[in-house]
Amino acid sequence: MIDRQRILAAVVFLCCGMTAVQASDASKADVVVYGSTPGGVCAAIAAAREGASVILLEPTNHIGGLNTGGLSFSDSNQTVRSTVMGLFDEWHSRIERDYTERGVVLPYKVGIKDQSKWTYEPHVAARVTRQMLDEAGVTVLTNRYLQSVIKEGNRITSVVTNDGTFTAKVFVDATYEGDLLPAAGVSWTIGREGRAAFGESLAGKRYPKGKMNIDGFDSEGKPLPLITTTNAGPEDEGDQNVMVYSFRLCLTADPKIRVPFPKPVNYDPARFEVIRRFVQNGGKVGFDLYPLPGGKVDGNNSIGGQFSIGLVGGGNDWCAAGETGRKAIWEAHKQYTLEFYHFLTTDPAVPEADRRRFSALGLCRDEFADYGHFSPSLYVREGRRMKGMYVLSQKDILEEPEKEDPIVVSSFPIDSHDCQRVAIKDGGVINEGTIFPVRRKSPAQGYAYHVPYRSILPKPEECENLLVPVALSCTHVGISSIRVEPTWMILGQSAGIAAALAAKQELAVQKLPYPKLRERLLAQKQVLELPTISETESTAHSIDSGKLPGIVLDDRNAKLAGQWTHSTNFKPHIDRGYVYCGEKDATTKGDGSTSATFRFKSPKTGRYQLLLAYSAHESRANNVPVTVTSGSATKTLTVDQTKPLPAGKLFRPIDTIDLQAEVETTISISNANTVGFVIVDAIQLLPTE
Repeated sequence: MIDRQRILAAVVFLCCGMTAVQASDASKADVVVYGSTPGGVCAAIAAAREGASVILLEPTNHIGGLNTGGLSFSDSNQTVRSTVMGLFDEWHSRIERDYTERGVVLPYKVGIKDQSKWTYEPHVAARVTRQMLDEAGVTVLTNRYLQSVIKEGNRITSVVTNDGTFTAKVFVDATYEGDLLPAAGVSWTIGREGRAAFGESLAGKRYPKGKMNIDGFDSEGKPLPLITTTNAGPEDEGDQNVMVYSFRLCLTADPKIRVPFPKPVNYDPARFEVIRRFVQNGGKVGFDLYPLPGGKVDGNNSIGGQFSIGLVGGGNDWCAAGETGRKAIWEAHKQYTLEFYHFLTTDPAVPEADRRRFSALGLCRDEFADYGHFSPSLYVREGRRMKGMYVLSQKDILEEPEKEDPIVVSSFPIDSHDCQRVAIKDGGVINEGTIFPVRRKSPAQGYAYHVPYRSILPKPEECENLLVPVALSCTHVGISSIRVEPTWMILGQSAGIAAALAAKQELAVQKLPYPKLRERLLAQKQVLELPTISETESTAHSIDSGKLPGIVLDDRNAKLAGQWTHSTNFKPHIDRGYVYCGEKDATTKGDGSTSATFRFKSPKTGRYQLLLAYSAHESRANNVPVTVTSGSATKTLTVDQTKPLPAGKLFRPIDTIDLQAEVETTISISNANTVGFVIVDAIQLLPTE
């Protein structure tokens, strides 16, 4: 008779043995990616497509970072889209196909690389992201919070989480925060450098140029005079402040799917007293709204002298905080968002039209159901930055864009959200942002520049099997351009390919031959050549006035009187940008003290068509006076700058004027009796014959 107890014991032993093997296999891979940000997702998929076994570890229970967490408009329209290919382009193409197969027509075509806004709903982005991970065979594990790193010499052997230890040949830190860096003994920094550190004119503490948009108030609540500044404050000082964190809110006014905003707990009206006084003094408050499919909008923090949904300074301790600390900071940001929304929709100080507009919005019933329909992802715009083999800085973006080991072509403008608010005089608050209004380009390469492989590599003596595509080696000015999801996704893809190759060949990541890496990057449809001038111009960033017909006068050629501000926000623009004066939603008419005057001589007498370049928008003035004087003849015109330019055109025809040869002509544009912004970009004069 068979001993049943022995058989049972043997079966238990075998089952336990199989379980142990399976658990061991599940904790080992060629490549371990920590952080399922968009960069992490792309790193995992790219490595798996190269034949590597991949484990993707996520410290939370949300996969996809901001791409699936509410950021539903990724600003790729502000890049050279012909260079943002690979997995980023594939991901968007699959989102488009997802909608098309359900009979939904999107207002754009991914195959057409124009400047249209590519938007999508978070749940669609999440579905496509998960499909791509599953198809690639990536093992995805959530709720794995990093606790420590095990190293042998300068190599990581394993990462220890709250739920398991994971071993690999190569590791990728794809977190927004750069969480693996300190644990792995890799050098890092955080915050803003001073100007002297890397010779960056845009570094350090910077106040917006011109009159400040936020007033100070005395002890009686009366506004202090506006402060005029060119670049106030210590130019060479840096700090450890990061760009403001906020949420990307997926909202709707559709009653069928609208869920009311939760009421904030312990709402304190006094918290918003400074904002209340600011609004009462004519300031603007609110947040940006980008239309999405499904009758939804993407709510984003506004920058440029406004109070908005970002909790300025609230994220400074995020990276250093542990798991519990981050949950508390996350809750603090949610509380502020709910309180701010409550203030915006109920406080009598806010204009009634604004209260009505935002009150109509609510959360979406079909988004983030497991999180009470509120976004699970805090928008960590900037965290730690590695001090690696190459530190990418302003010089690389604007002056020396070409590198010998490119893994990405980046082209988003240098654009930082606010880093600090500082008090002035009697407790007033002034917005000290690091908004960079001046945007220069290299004459040879336009706005695009290479991100070198060395920028994602630690110094070899610190770690030889770690790649860092998100918290890469760059300055604060550098991350202000790199920090958007299109760039992070293609950086992640490049890192994943490099990780798979290094694991397969058992090489230190620093010793991976670049020609072999380049071959595989191109095979996975990355773009590594900088665009030509014509390609850059075709993306509607900047148009060279020297290539345009007729007489073209850029705003640089004008004599400016009064308070003008330089900008590159709206595109296309002629040459390096445009200037503007006035305020959005202003109620006081311009007094005519601000003007831009062009002086020139026509090469021949005749009748000319006068055309203006400006960025049309509802916030513009609709009665901009333009005065033309040629010899003894004077003509005054009025231009409605809310009126769009003709489709596909850079200028709008205004009128015809007579010019005399070799006689000085002046064209003056002013703010006399205007309400709203007045834009001066360029003037064009074309002979009518």
